[in-house]
Amino acid sequence: MSLIKKMGLELQKIYKKIFLKLYSIKGSSKSIAKGFATGVAVSFTPFVGFHILLSLIITKLTKQNSIAATLGTIAGNPWTFPFIWYLTLHTGHFLLSSDAPPLPIDFKVFFRNLFHAVISLDFNLFISDIWPIFLPMLVGCIPYYIIVWWLVSKIIEKSLPSSQYEGENNDIRSRV
Repeated sequence: MSLIKKMGLELQKIYKKIFLKLYSIKGSSKSIAKGFATGVAVSFTPFVGFHILLSLIITKLTKQNSIAATLGTIAGNPWTFPFIWYLTLHTGHFLLSSDAPPLPIDFKVFFRNLFHAVISLDFNLFISDIWPIFLPMLVGCIPYYIIVWWLVSKIIEKSLPSSQYEGENNDIRSRV
């Protein structure tokens, strides 16, 4: 069996486990789908290390399923982050009509400096080294957040069993 085929089978297993977890969450299918979509979309923001907290705050404010949102943040991981960071950075530069920084960008150093600047309240470091990269990433993540949230919420909502009532007593486990 080829490596690509093995990786495909492993990805299928991961997707199946995620869907089984989503099926087992108590709540309405709409709330679960929107919560999961929020978690996935939050992974596109440059707030590395705060994705779960940010998704929990958003789901609490919008009355979505916070467990599904936490599960959705799995979309941001060491394999996807470099792609997401370059994508949001260059989209942000495009939207801001600014020049993209020379490649490659060492995101490891960038996030280390960001952590240091925030912890030590070093505003000079933040303005000189962090802000020129952080701002385009923040602006660039907005269209992806919207598109990813909409797509994922529609896909998950159609994948989960639907119901006639979207009330508090609407439990997916009773419909599976």
